Amino acid sequence: MGNIVVLDELTINQIAAGEVIERPASVVKEMVENSIDAGAKNINIDVKNGGISYIRISDDGKGISKEDLELAFERHATSKIRKADDLNEVKSMGFRGEALASIAAIAKVEMISKTEDSETGNKIVVEGGDIKEIIEVRCA
Repeated sequence: MGNIVVLDELTINQIAAGEVIERPASVVKEMVENSIDAGAKNINIDVKNGGISYIRISDDGKGISKEDLELAFERHATSKIRKADDLNEVKSMGFRGEALASIAAIAKVEMISKTEDSETGNKIVVEGGDIKEIIEVRCA
């Protein structure tokens, strides 16, 4: 029997997370870039224990629809490109679709999002890469 094996998804995601997320400041950087790409004019950052215990980023960007919320946490899921040719025209801070999946692979993530045309928002909880909960919530 050979020595080469295909890694399981959790291990793959945690390795990818190590490439994207070097320290808590990397999480803040990735999420602020997402906020900017979403057209946010106001971005609030709240951290506890240097970001080890808690990081919260809130913004007034365009939000993520209920239909896209779960997909946003998949690896290589992005709203920025559709095909390889689009790579020549990227005008955003990030486009690879790695940040949310990587962060959720190594942390408990709660995201609440609402689009301008929606009356309510949605909350998704992802831990260790697994979706634990998706519920409708009131939010600004």
